[in-house]
Amino acid sequence: MADTVQYKCPNCTGALEFNAAKQKLVCPYCGSEYDVAMFGKQDEQIAGATQQQPAQAPDQLNGANFNGAINNNGGTQWAPGEEESMRVWSCPSCGGAIVGDANTAATTCPYCGNRTVMSGALSGTLKPDLIIPFKLDKKAAMSAYEQHIKGKRLIPGPFKAKHKIEEIKPIYLPFWLFDANVSGEVDYIGTRTRSWSDSNYDYVETSEFRIKRVGGAMFERIPADGSRRTDDTLMECIEPFDYREAREFSGAYLAGYVADKYDVGAEELSQRVHERLRTSMESAFGSTVTGYSSVRAVGSNINIMDSGAKYALLPVWMLTTTYQGKNYVFAMNGQTGKFSGDLPFDKGAYKKWFAGIFAGVAAAVAGAGMLIAYLFM
Repeated sequence: MADTVQYKCPNCTGALEFNAAKQKLVCPYCGSEYDVAMFGKQDEQIAGATQQQPAQAPDQLNGANFNGAINNNGGTQWAPGEEESMRVWSCPSCGGAIVGDANTAATTCPYCGNRTVMSGALSGTLKPDLIIPFKLDKKAAMSAYEQHIKGKRLIPGPFKAKHKIEEIKPIYLPFWLFDANVSGEVDYIGTRTRSWSDSNYDYVETSEFRIKRVGGAMFERIPADGSRRTDDTLMECIEPFDYREAREFSGAYLAGYVADKYDVGAEELSQRVHERLRTSMESAFGSTVTGYSSVRAVGSNINIMDSGAKYALLPVWMLTTTYQGKNYVFAMNGQTGKFSGDLPFDKGAYKKWFAGIFAGVAAAVAGAGMLIAYLFM
């Protein structure tokens, strides 16, 4: 089995957890508190571990060597590549086997509940450059969820109940932070109109102008989700993060949390980031074209020069539930509290709401008709 790292309390040897409110490692047993910097040796152990751990499948636990079937009745053969994606770790507290995939960097032991950091999962080129520690707890995430659904009349009633949240967990998700120099130009056509009248005619004059905007900008730390398991649009909806609070990576921040490592490289994400940069630059140019009746872009030439990308772990609360057979996933920025996620739609409530609006409009129109009729009597 691959090795694990657990941050132990020097006072009582209990498993420490990173406390978001105190920004320290806290022992849940004796209450002792410690600065992250005190645990440099464990970080060295994580960084120095072998980068590629030997793949082990769940049927190889504790030295047993099964062939995928017992008495020709149970079990199935591993699908191609499936076995290689599995990893097995030994819990340092109880010795239980923790099964995860190649992207698991920190998780919870299913037997004793202790949080564990996987040695080697973040080593070598996989070790993050930066980490933003969690600042908000589970209570804040649930409060944000309640605010997210509050006042929305078209959500099914049963979905609003708190017990509908089936899973809520804090997870450090992998992101690539891109730096880039962007320059370019955009051409526009703007129009201005004026109107006047004389005793015979009404006049409208439309003038057309060609407009050019040229400039450049330096973009820093543009985030791109490095995990295939999370929805890119959902992750963009909980931006921005405050990178002034980013810290040099230390495994101690993972204590008490779940963490993944990236499975999408920076090169693969560059096209998505370039599209965001291009859109941002064109939007910035467009915001300077004012004073016209209408404006339309007729040409754009944006040049992007990447100047590097850093690997970071960012704090996200993930909330999931199921309603009428469909999964709903919500996310909250674990630093700022920004919340996002799709909600179900109650067609019956919508029909009642629309009928009420229609009835109100009809009454208003009828009232206006009666008033007009009265005025012309």
